[in-house]
Amino acid sequence: MKAVDRAGVIVVRGYRGGRNIRNGDCSVEEVPVPRVVIVDDEALIRSGFELILSAVADIEVVGTSDGVGALAVIREHQPDVVLLDIRMPGKDGLTVLSELQRLPSPPAVAMLTTFNADEYIAAALRAGASGYLLKDTDPEQLPHMIRSLAAGGLVLSGGVGPKVISGYLDDPVDSDAAQRLQALTDRETEVLQLLARGHSNGEIAGTLYTSVGTVKDQVSSILSKLGVRSRVEAAILAQRAGVLDGGDQRAH
Repeated sequence: MKAVDRAGVIVVRGYRGGRNIRNGDCSVEEVPVPRVVIVDDEALIRSGFELILSAVADIEVVGTSDGVGALAVIREHQPDVVLLDIRMPGKDGLTVLSELQRLPSPPAVAMLTTFNADEYIAAALRAGASGYLLKDTDPEQLPHMIRSLAAGGLVLSGGVGPKVISGYLDDPVDSDAAQRLQALTDRETEVLQLLARGHSNGEIAGTLYTSVGTVKDQVSSILSKLGVRSRVEAAILAQRAGVLDGGDQRAH
């Protein structure tokens, strides 16, 4: 496996595979090795993440040095996961994140930062981020985090944003949010419960004896009906509404 650094872009070539495995009536997706794009203006940070991830068998990592050219790189390589520095010259990570959310099939995005600032975390979650990683994240945990993101999971570095999460949970569910929850079907409520417990799309499919593609469609419908951009926001809303405790905010 080789890395090439050219014009601020690092590419590590590898194999990307994936297949569906039939298990009775359940179609469980074997999580493929994800393709990752790293967007960070600090060469040392990019190189560090590239070295960690390239040590994992069969993986492809693409690194780019600024937010201005990030969208073009992401369109070209079609990654499963983007690690996006939240503060960069020219175009910051939140702006790039907003642009990514307008793509037909946006990748999972985890924001990168060296500081644990609640206002940035809240902004990233509201803009559609699926994760938030400190740049000193344990290297041994990083590949697992990438796989979780690629499988549709939620990832937050240890200790990141506890005040933000608790603040969300302390807020009462307003009438508009309760009305949006009422719009969910019974199956979508089941999916939301599992999503909020941190299950990936594949795990949800296995639990509900359905296909991963169906789960992806249901998650998209849930986000649309709840008026949120990310699984993190949907999970927090479910917790606040008591959905995880068996509460049902839908019409009876």
